[in-house]
Amino acid sequence: MTRKIGFIIDPLTSLNPAKDSTIAMMLAAQRRGWEIHAIQQADLFCAGENENISLHAGTAVIKLDPVLACKNSWYKLTSRQQIALTDFDVVMMRKDPPFDMEYINTTYLLDLAAQAGVLVVNPPAALRDFNEKMFITRFPQCCAPMLVSRDPVRLRTFVEQHGDVIIKPLDGMGGAEIFRLTPGDANLSVILETASRGGGKTLMAQLYIPAIMQGDKRILLIDGEPVPYALARIPAKGETRGNLAAGGSGKGVELTERDRWICSQLSDTLKAEGILFAGIDVIGDYLTEINITSPTCIRELDRQYSLDIAGDLMDAIAARLV
Repeated sequence: MTRKIGFIIDPLTSLNPAKDSTIAMMLAAQRRGWEIHAIQQADLFCAGENENISLHAGTAVIKLDPVLACKNSWYKLTSRQQIALTDFDVVMMRKDPPFDMEYINTTYLLDLAAQAGVLVVNPPAALRDFNEKMFITRFPQCCAPMLVSRDPVRLRTFVEQHGDVIIKPLDGMGGAEIFRLTPGDANLSVILETASRGGGKTLMAQLYIPAIMQGDKRILLIDGEPVPYALARIPAKGETRGNLAAGGSGKGVELTERDRWICSQLSDTLKAEGILFAGIDVIGDYLTEINITSPTCIRELDRQYSLDIAGDLMDAIAARLV
């Protein structure tokens, strides 16, 4: 029996075959002979009639060029279909943020699929409940001093208390709207007022960790177990953000004893919540974020260490389907 796997993604034309982790997952599924479907959020719908609810998706069935030779022709569309989502063995939620109401609405639809027995990776409820910034508060033993608040006065007090602080929005990605603040910053008040929208937007403040200059390490975990290497995202000159989207460069590093300890603190929770694929961020000795929406860095680590991270993930998924 051929397995069917659906990927809820951004438009295929927006994916970069040289870097995209979702494409690595698609290739790994294709090597196993699985049928690959690309799905847009707008193509999901449910209908109710005669006391029954059915969930459907419009899909594009694709074949990938195994060598990804050309940026503009890395896949071929073999057919378009409209099928019941319950016909899939697996649905991968790989839509990039923004984490807005349409993202949440998609998780509601995926709840119906999960309730009908489809394996959804990662689980819809976990995607809703575990914001990548807030999730770290479940593991205070791993974290640097922090504050979550939308009160500019309280945030200012935190900056004055700790001296050197990073603030960021809870719904940001790619290094957007991240500020480094010190008590002597002439723009401190206006930055806090602007970033918090005058007290209308919640922010996370964290003690600045100087080890960022050695890299913000992305560690990938499959079913709670870490890949043995991390991608250290090193800030560009004059930057404090290591995000690749903000100009950082990626360097592979072996996990330290502290990295492995942090992973061990998270492992049981990730497994209990059914989170098969997570990407955590570690700076120095501290956990700073846990990403379960669409973790990346597969391709970079595969190239540097001859790994098959997506293949390992597909093995973990296949084990759930037995």
